[in-house]
Amino acid sequence: MSSQKIYHSNKAVFESYQQLGPGDCIVGRLRLRPSDEHIIVDLLSRGVKLFPAGLAQLASRSKTLQALLFAKDFMIPGTNAIHDLHDLQKVIGNIKTDVTVITKLDRKNAGLGILRWPSIEEVYNAAVLGSLPFPFVLQPFISHCRDVRVIILGSLYREAYERVNIHNFRNNLHFGGHSQTFLLDDEVEAYCRRVMARGLFDYAHLDLLLTHDGGYYLNEINLRGGLRGAAISAHEYCQIVKELHDRACSS
Repeated sequence: MSSQKIYHSNKAVFESYQQLGPGDCIVGRLRLRPSDEHIIVDLLSRGVKLFPAGLAQLASRSKTLQALLFAKDFMIPGTNAIHDLHDLQKVIGNIKTDVTVITKLDRKNAGLGILRWPSIEEVYNAAVLGSLPFPFVLQPFISHCRDVRVIILGSLYREAYERVNIHNFRNNLHFGGHSQTFLLDDEVEAYCRRVMARGLFDYAHLDLLLTHDGGYYLNEINLRGGLRGAAISAHEYCQIVKELHDRACSS
């Protein structure tokens, strides 16, 4: 371990990029352009340790990767990553033409890329005509769901709160919404931790959809999300994440 070098910034990483190798550790999320994300594959193939894990960093950036990782076991049935018209044509026959659907643009956050469509045919028309850019996530729309944000910071902190916005289905707190306390029971927490384990998340913000019949599904997951509505302050949050990073350096 004496030869291990620890890097905490993009600048330090790229100044020594070609020399990085087994035993070296990069702590903190790498700031990468979409066209640079293959760098994570290169680093991992050379034995460089990343914290947070490379898979978690990539999944945080891409909703379509989240669909690949989590759709089968954790997301709303019928969730699919759509990369091109061929993907769309494969699923279009499995969705009734009168069913409302949702698309999520791949790299949009804060609800800005969530679109509701009256039918799958509307999605298909928009994609063919070029007004709906690929890639995106496609899933059935479930009405009257509750929107719950869960924050889990390793073993050091956990909380949950419900986000409510009577003005639109996105439940966005930035535009007229409010939050209220949600009791995170053992069952839901265990579910969240299974999601985190699949994506190699040591800490995460998870958004869950709770259905009227008591079911719950993963909506999306991120290493970092907004704290509007949370009980924890930004300062407390950063201190706990720093402690997790420090622990990773010493392990």
